[in-house]
Amino acid sequence: MAKKAKSNTVNVGLVQMSCDPKPERNLKKAIARIGEAAKKGAQIVCLQELFRSQYFCQTEDIQLFKLAESIPGPSTDALSKLARQKKIVIVASIFEKRTAGIYHNTAVIIDANGQIAGRYRKMHIPDDPLYYEKFYFTPGDLGFQTHDTRFGKVGALVCWDQWFPEAARLTVLSGAQFLFYPTAIGWLPGEEEEMNLAQHAAWETIQRAHAIANGIYVVVVNRVGREGKLNFWGQSFVADPFGRIIAKAAADNEEVLVIECDLDKIEETRQNWPFLRDRRIDAYAGLHYRFVEQA
Repeated sequence: MAKKAKSNTVNVGLVQMSCDPKPERNLKKAIARIGEAAKKGAQIVCLQELFRSQYFCQTEDIQLFKLAESIPGPSTDALSKLARQKKIVIVASIFEKRTAGIYHNTAVIIDANGQIAGRYRKMHIPDDPLYYEKFYFTPGDLGFQTHDTRFGKVGALVCWDQWFPEAARLTVLSGAQFLFYPTAIGWLPGEEEEMNLAQHAAWETIQRAHAIANGIYVVVVNRVGREGKLNFWGQSFVADPFGRIIAKAAADNEEVLVIECDLDKIEETRQNWPFLRDRRIDAYAGLHYRFVEQA
């Protein structure tokens, strides 16, 4: 029997997958895993970053632009049908072809009626070894926003965005109750174990900090398994508004998590830690600068 959410709670589903070289297989798997989450009672389900393909940004290859699709398009059409059938909200990361020569890494929020409630185009684009995203993605131009859905106010950011407190804050200031981070992050080849552990700890810590600083639920959905030279570390998780990890997936297995999130915890936490109240919005003009030189 599916678990029914209480009156002011939302059941959130996380689909942590490995990916096949053939996109159609990944879409089929994602649909099955979303169905599994819905059966467990999930009302909002999030997929990992660029779920329909393996993580292709490990190389710069113009042939890989063929993986991109329009929005609406094949993936969103299939997921919209599923959302309508299961009466759930779906957050999905798509390689969006906007027009010839302009492509985005886009999170699409599909409401429980099957309609697209909104989209977010990844704002921070990395260019690191094996993460050559600047070759593929134009920086987003839709800003940081909240999308109203049947089961809550959803903010969506994508992977590299998770390191930026400004992105989390601005999304929360637009009204979000949840921050979803579709993600593709893993171990670089040849790294020492100590560095691997430090990198993972930093990644987890900064996102827990977003939950604490904003009094919000943070939902992180990573991919898992070996693709090319990268070994994705999984460990998708949910942090509550106090920053506590209330659910966490394995490091080396596919997994579907469903976790109950009590929305009353947002107000309760903010009453005790009124960071939004005490912000000195009159003193933050310096945030508009790349760096403030000292006289």
